[in-house]
Amino acid sequence: MTTIRPVLRDERPGRGLLALAVVGSVAIATAIVVPLRDVAPAVSLGGFYLLAVLGVSTWAGLWPGLATALLGAAAFNFFLIEPTGRFTVADRRDWYALAIFVVVAAIASSLAERARSRLRVAELRRQEATLTATAASALLGDGPLRSRLAQTAQRVADAAGADSFEIVPGERAAPAGEVAIALDGTRGRVGTLLVPEGLEPGVQRRLRQRVAPALGALLAAALERDRLAAELVETEALRRSDTLKTALLRAVSHDLRSPLTAIIAAGDALGSPTLAQADRAELSSVVVTEAGRLDAVIDKLLDLSRLEAGSAAPREDWCEIGELLHAATEDVERRDPGGGAFTFALHGELPLVRADPAQIERVFVNLLENARRYSAGRPVSVRAKVVGEGLIVRIVDQGPGIPSADQRRVFEPFFRVATTDRAHTAHGGSGLGLAIAKGFVEGNGGRIWVESVPGQGSSFVVELPVPQESPLTVVSS
Repeated sequence: MTTIRPVLRDERPGRGLLALAVVGSVAIATAIVVPLRDVAPAVSLGGFYLLAVLGVSTWAGLWPGLATALLGAAAFNFFLIEPTGRFTVADRRDWYALAIFVVVAAIASSLAERARSRLRVAELRRQEATLTATAASALLGDGPLRSRLAQTAQRVADAAGADSFEIVPGERAAPAGEVAIALDGTRGRVGTLLVPEGLEPGVQRRLRQRVAPALGALLAAALERDRLAAELVETEALRRSDTLKTALLRAVSHDLRSPLTAIIAAGDALGSPTLAQADRAELSSVVVTEAGRLDAVIDKLLDLSRLEAGSAAPREDWCEIGELLHAATEDVERRDPGGGAFTFALHGELPLVRADPAQIERVFVNLLENARRYSAGRPVSVRAKVVGEGLIVRIVDQGPGIPSADQRRVFEPFFRVATTDRAHTAHGGSGLGLAIAKGFVEGNGGRIWVESVPGQGSSFVVELPVPQESPLTVVSS
């Protein structure tokens, strides 16, 4: 944190330093005029003492300036007015010169003090504006409100030359040893500034009169902004919840109803006593297939609900990506034996990664099912290699590709890419697999994205971080 110079404290020089300034300035002026008294008139040499008066008045104020004027008048009399070396005046006219010197010096000291006061006030206002700007930067910045209040309080304490202050929201009674300064907004009390009792009265006065009103307005603005941000987050959460509910109802009405309808129809037909054995076997296969589809949709809905609820924390373990890919492939082929083939191109030495094996295998199952669905029987390519500090798995299909406008939305729950291909429409899936894959990958510290050119297929890419201590494992390709 940048330390602010104490600007709320009116720091004046000590008495010893003031005395040194008065005596020293007169001594310097005397050291200049004594060698010149034989070549210049005494009246003109008195201007050096006026310069000393102006310098001390500007730096230290009126009374040190008057003291300098009197001491300068004494030195003027002693060294310049005849007879020199004594505090006497031989010529009556020299009394007038000496009196005029004292009056002019006093007036000059007063004017210098007035200019000094105005300059000091202007400097205080400028420093107060700077303090307000730094407080605004802290209060209206990012992060928890408590840390922003602590940062702002410390900056005000630095400006007051104190060790620490405290800003608390709302009205707070001052504990023992502290003083409470109200921070008011347009609608009343918004906070309290707690300062030590030993703070100088002048500093407390400036805090109450100059700093507290600006801090109150800033704190009110910060609290209002936080309230609006919380309402926005809540509104967005409600909107997403409504969207999810709507999509869920659509999924239940279609993706669950379709296999249930097929199972009911096949089950009813199986009860016919005149049904041939071949037809019976076909209907039994329909029941098993549609039940598998229904089970897959239910599993995906459960996975999505755990992700949305934040209860799908990964159980990390060392994972061998090659094994997970082969296991996912076997699962996909078991569910749909008649689909296209998979071709593998895995690097010979892939490192182990730290992740949840079940979740990562689920990711690959969803991606492989999606790629196979859109490849229309053509092979799906599976590749894996290390790039930098990550292990890249790329699953490439030979489907129609994804329009650029839809690529940003393919990982949203229940989103389906529009297609005119009837085969793809009939087996369009539930729109949950990619959303679940994204949730599981990011939950395990990885990234997932899609690369696609319409008409040339799509590549879904998974990147998982490789720990530095990860061993290598030989993977068969």
